[in-house]
Amino acid sequence: MRYRDAFPRRTETVDAWIPTRDGTRLHARIQLPVDALDDPVPALLEYLPYRKDDWTAPRDAARHPWYAGHGYASVRVDVRGTGDSEGLLLDEYTPAELADGVDVVGWLAAQPWCTGRVGMFGISWGGFNALQVAALAPDALRAVVTVCSTDDRYDNDVHYTGGAVLGIDMAGWSGTMLAFTARPPDPAVVGERWLPMWRERLEAAEPFLHHWLAHPERDDYWRHGSVCEDPSAIRAAVLAVGGWNDPYRDTVLRLLSTLDAPVRGIVGPWAHRYPDIELPPGPAIGFLQETLRWWDRWLKDEPTGVEDDPPLRAWIQEPVRPATTYPERPGRWVGTPVVGETTHELALGTGSEPVVVAAPDHTGIDAGRYFPFGNPTDLPPDQRAEDGRSVCFDLGPLPERVEILGRPVVRLRLDADRPAAAVVVRLCTVDDDGASTLVTRGVLNLTRRHGRDRTVPWTPGVPETVEVPLMATGSAVPAGGRLRVAVSQTYWPWVWPHPEPVRLTVVPDRSSLTLPLNTGTDLPAATFGPPEQAPPLPVTTTPPPDRPEREVLHDVGTGIWELRVDPRYGGSRTFPDGLSYAEDTRETYRITDGDPLSARAESAWTIAIGRGDWRTDVETRSVLTATATDFVADSSLVARHGGEVVAERRWHRTIPRRGA
Repeated sequence: MRYRDAFPRRTETVDAWIPTRDGTRLHARIQLPVDALDDPVPALLEYLPYRKDDWTAPRDAARHPWYAGHGYASVRVDVRGTGDSEGLLLDEYTPAELADGVDVVGWLAAQPWCTGRVGMFGISWGGFNALQVAALAPDALRAVVTVCSTDDRYDNDVHYTGGAVLGIDMAGWSGTMLAFTARPPDPAVVGERWLPMWRERLEAAEPFLHHWLAHPERDDYWRHGSVCEDPSAIRAAVLAVGGWNDPYRDTVLRLLSTLDAPVRGIVGPWAHRYPDIELPPGPAIGFLQETLRWWDRWLKDEPTGVEDDPPLRAWIQEPVRPATTYPERPGRWVGTPVVGETTHELALGTGSEPVVVAAPDHTGIDAGRYFPFGNPTDLPPDQRAEDGRSVCFDLGPLPERVEILGRPVVRLRLDADRPAAAVVVRLCTVDDDGASTLVTRGVLNLTRRHGRDRTVPWTPGVPETVEVPLMATGSAVPAGGRLRVAVSQTYWPWVWPHPEPVRLTVVPDRSSLTLPLNTGTDLPAATFGPPEQAPPLPVTTTPPPDRPEREVLHDVGTGIWELRVDPRYGGSRTFPDGLSYAEDTRETYRITDGDPLSARAESAWTIAIGRGDWRTDVETRSVLTATATDFVADSSLVARHGGEVVAERRWHRTIPRRGA
């Protein structure tokens, strides 16, 4: 990493309260050139609920001063009800949050130090709402950089995948947001109001899981904020960035094919991280420099050549042995105007006799992390054990090298012996010694095979042909290489199991794999410069707990399988102003083979924030289980100040299972 402390323009930090249309004020931290009143600049907005004063502070320090030094007002705003902002956060991407975003854009554009042009950028939540605010088309918003985000809140987020309930993040992320929304504002910013503001947040808190499970189909709840509903609404120029190890990567390809506004895409080997952060899998790139080209073109009208870039620049990954982390993933950059125009189809077999799929309930225990963050245990290990639990169709050796770029599709002629069932497909490469490396995978809830907006039970005994789109990949398979299509009907804890044990039957000679092929042109190795950031924030980091990040336990006598996960999101730090922030979290997923109703997901958090005599802590616990007819959600929250309980809340909800 190259740290830069000399910039074309000298900068300063300014805090501000930004009013919204209902009177709620949002707190902002603005990095801008000191001479911006004399020489106004465009504004860049990153708009998040994750707290600028602590949780994202190290990341913010790397990029906002960098942008300011290059002639922008770079602004970090806490979403209402989070950090130091007033109001309440009651769910993700609410109409109030997006309306606030429009108000913030308008406020920034009206400042005397701003030229009237605004860009929005962000990763994950900030990438989501950048697209969502752009779809509301505020006049001043001219450009967006969205990283690891989605245009489809229902089928490409942490709630559902392929119409199936996500066990691993539906419960886990709801538990995380319960803890996050319970954090207090900082009295150093809001003064004595901090305690009443905190009490208001705690009183209004409710696990988001209750909303998510109450909407099992793609209805108006999910259509809100899903910019795929009307891509033409976005008029700002969009640079969409993703990683082959991030679950949101398909969004980049969809935006390229649907937006009417100027759009370009970049997909590298990365996890759920900004591409300039040097965490596995690399290589990292000069992301800030690349985005500066985007901002300069669309916010300053400078001829930076971004229109001449290929619509998609993608990293084609060379074959690797299975591993849970790769410091760098070997490969090369290619540029292409289209994805998926050229395909190659392979039959799964020649036999017409149906093959029975009846994988044990713990199939999926080696799936790896749904959201890889660059940690040592994130990626899927050797898939041989998972393959052994599944039905596998081996293809190859391939007569020539194949480069996959896009979303493979598996078509299956199958039958299910229950009206509610799922099918899970993994695509792997297989080495000569049997080692199996996951390339990509896909899920389909068979009750949603006719559309995610409806539930149509399967009719046992009546075979159908279904399509299972796999997540996009950019992966090479050498001549002589072998591919494996592995099929299972369960994938715990990624996918919540249906109530009854299920058996599928698949007809091999009426089933196939279609691979989208790379038709792009090789780009120079120096397509992107080296990563560069502003100097790091001087924080003191506390080492993480001495325990495994991911641990699988199996009770042979009872058939219980348990996955214990330490997500290691932000860690514990002490900041230059004396603020201490400590967090500890644990997720546990348990199932008993032969009993899909035994599935249980738990998320537990403790967060302590303090400075001097001001000491607060939050403890939350969220547990999700299910009966044959209902999901059962139990959650609790305890908040303390100076050891005294400020609030204690408990929730118990039963939510009907519909097609899940």
